[in-house]
Amino acid sequence: MSKIFTTLSLLLVTAGYATAAGAHQLTPESNVIFGDRGGFAITNSMIMVWIATAIIVLFCQAATKKMSMVPAGFQNFAEWLIESLYNFFGGILGDHLVKRTFWFFGGTFLLILITNWLGLLPGVGTIGMGHDGYMDYGLLRGGNADLNTTAAMSVIFAILWFYWAFSENGTKGFLSHIFAPKGEFSGAMRVGMIVIFFLVGILEIVSIFIRPVALSFRLYGNVFGGEQTLESLMALGGKYFAFAPALPFMFIEVLVGLVQALVFTLLSAVFLKLICDHGDHDEEHGH
Repeated sequence: MSKIFTTLSLLLVTAGYATAAGAHQLTPESNVIFGDRGGFAITNSMIMVWIATAIIVLFCQAATKKMSMVPAGFQNFAEWLIESLYNFFGGILGDHLVKRTFWFFGGTFLLILITNWLGLLPGVGTIGMGHDGYMDYGLLRGGNADLNTTAAMSVIFAILWFYWAFSENGTKGFLSHIFAPKGEFSGAMRVGMIVIFFLVGILEIVSIFIRPVALSFRLYGNVFGGEQTLESLMALGGKYFAFAPALPFMFIEVLVGLVQALVFTLLSAVFLKLICDHGDHDEEHGH
């Protein structure tokens, strides 16, 4: 553990020295590394997401390269990780839904987590292009510190949410789930509850379209704010000790990266469960 801490500190010294060469604040928009922003462009945040994706692919290939009935080493860790995630989401979604959707929730969780942690590596955002001793932008940028990345994940979830909701409920069941009165009513009470639940259904429709916006801005805001805070703290340490003020918060951001990955996927799973819940709990896991 001490060796890891020492290595990280040395790397942070290097990153801090690069930052001290010119004060730099993370901009809300990502920076184009190749291409033209008006057309096809590769940004510094896109590169980080590609790196995270490559890590997941290599992880899966390494874990399944030499499969054995009695897992050991890397295969054992991979099976523990996937099984833990599967059981976690299964406890929320139930046996049927988790079989259909785990590929999305498990993959999205790992992508967000690895992307968040890659953004904390020394050199990300502190080594870049500039002039006259001032750095204009970093060659690498935290992938989830770009609203385009978080919005893309949220929109993909919204599309899949509608697909899963309609395929599980049917059109009639979907509309009934949103607009139909819940419970048994008769007479004038039934008419009044139909009107009330119809109005509530309108609010539910508005809420459904707001959800991807809230998901994207929640993840983006927390990651972007964290990276801004770290850069501001590093600017206080001077040329040679820029790493010192930010070092304690680096370990906090490691935890924040995990929490934000969990929050995004957990809320997404809950949103799906709410629309697909028919009131039967036969397939539910114990929480």
